[in-house]
Amino acid sequence: MYVRRYLEEAVREFSRSFPVVLITGPRQVGKSTLVQALGKVEDPSRVYVSLDTIQSRATAQEDPELFLRQHPPPVTVDEVQHAPQLLDAIKPRVDREKERGAYWLTGSQSFPLMQQVSESLAGRVGILSLSGLSAAEEAGLPRSERPFRPDRLGDLPSVEPTGVEALFQRIVRGSFPRLAHPDPPPWEGFYNSYVQTYIERDVRSLMDVANLATFQRFVRLAAARIGQLLNFADLARDAGVSPGTAQQWMRVLEATHQVYLLRPYFENVGKRQIKSPKLYFRDTGLAAFLTGWTSPQAAAGGVMAGAFLENYVLTELLKSYENRGRAAPLWFYRTREGQEVDFLLAEDGLLFPLEVKLSATPNRRHLRGIRSLARTGAPLGSGAVLCLVEEPYPLDRSVMAVPVAAIR
Repeated sequence: MYVRRYLEEAVREFSRSFPVVLITGPRQVGKSTLVQALGKVEDPSRVYVSLDTIQSRATAQEDPELFLRQHPPPVTVDEVQHAPQLLDAIKPRVDREKERGAYWLTGSQSFPLMQQVSESLAGRVGILSLSGLSAAEEAGLPRSERPFRPDRLGDLPSVEPTGVEALFQRIVRGSFPRLAHPDPPPWEGFYNSYVQTYIERDVRSLMDVANLATFQRFVRLAAARIGQLLNFADLARDAGVSPGTAQQWMRVLEATHQVYLLRPYFENVGKRQIKSPKLYFRDTGLAAFLTGWTSPQAAAGGVMAGAFLENYVLTELLKSYENRGRAAPLWFYRTREGQEVDFLLAEDGLLFPLEVKLSATPNRRHLRGIRSLARTGAPLGSGAVLCLVEEPYPLDRSVMAVPVAAIR
C-alpha cells in the first residue's frame, strides 16, 4: 500500500527547474517507493535502476559512461552514494542536453555524496530531503500550500484532535512507512534490524569503528539525551571514548540523517546565550527503541515523556518545510540564566516562537520564555504553545494554544 507523499509535488517542481533532482534521507523512509511510483505517473518511459544490485553497482563504479549509455534519460538512479563517480559523468551530459528532470537520484548518506554533488553538479541539481511519514500524510490529509507557522492557522482545515494515548502510540511506533502498513513487521524486530544494518553498512562505509559495541552504546546514550543541550564531554565520558571521537561519531549520525542538531539563535537577541546545539533524533520510534521504551502508555507517563513530545514536534516541523522543498528555518533560544524557547521559526524578518507542553490546559505561565525573548527587543511574530488542546485558542494577544496535530 503506497501512501502518497507530500514531497511528490516538490519533485515535480524541481524537475521543471533542474536537470538533476537528488532526494536524500535515511534508510527505509520510502525514497525508492516514491521515485518509482511518481516516475510511473509522470513518465512511464523513465527507467529505474538501483545500485543496491551488485551488477548495476559494479558497472556504475567501474565504467560510469557505459552505465549512462545503458540507461539514458529520463532515468532514476537509486542509492547513488554507492557510485559517486556517476556524478562527474552526468555533468557534461546535462550541460550538453539541457533536459530538465532528466536524472532523478536518491541517496542515504550526506557525505561524501554531498561533497561530490557540490563539486560536480553545482547549479545543476535540486536537492530534496525525505523523512518518515508525517502524521498528516499518514492520515491522508490534503497537502497545504505553505508550511506550518502560527500566523497561518487559517490555512488549515479543521484539526482532528489527538489524545495523549494516540499521540504516544505514534511517537513510540515511529514514522517509517513499513510500520504504518496495515500488516506491519514486529516493532522490536524492525528497529533491531534497522540499527544493525545501519551500523554494519552505513557507519562502516564512512569511518573505521574499532569497537562496534562501543559505538552502539554511544548511540543509545545519545538517544537518552533528546531535547537536551549537547555536551560532548559528558557524552564521551559516559560512552568511554574521547571527546574528539564523540564529535566525529555525532557528525556521522547527523550526516546519515539519524540525528538533528538544532542550533541556537543569536542575531539581535543579545549575547548572554549558550552556544551548544540541542540534540534530537530524526525518528522518535528509533529513540524509543534505543532507550528501552516499548509501551506507549509507559512512555506517556515516564520521565522522558516531555522530551519525546518535543522531539516529535521537531520532526513534524522539519517535515512541514522539507516536504515542500525548503530547509526548515528552525532555531532555539536559551540564555545562560535558563530562559528558553523550545523552537524559533525565523522567516520574513520575524521570529515565531514555539513552546511545546505535554498539557491539555496550557496557561500564561508557559509563556515565560517567550516573554524573556520579547524583552530583548527581537522582532517577534505570532507565537504558539503546541500542546494537547482540541482546538486553537488565544493565551494572550500574540500567542495561541495550538494542537500538535495542526503541524502539517
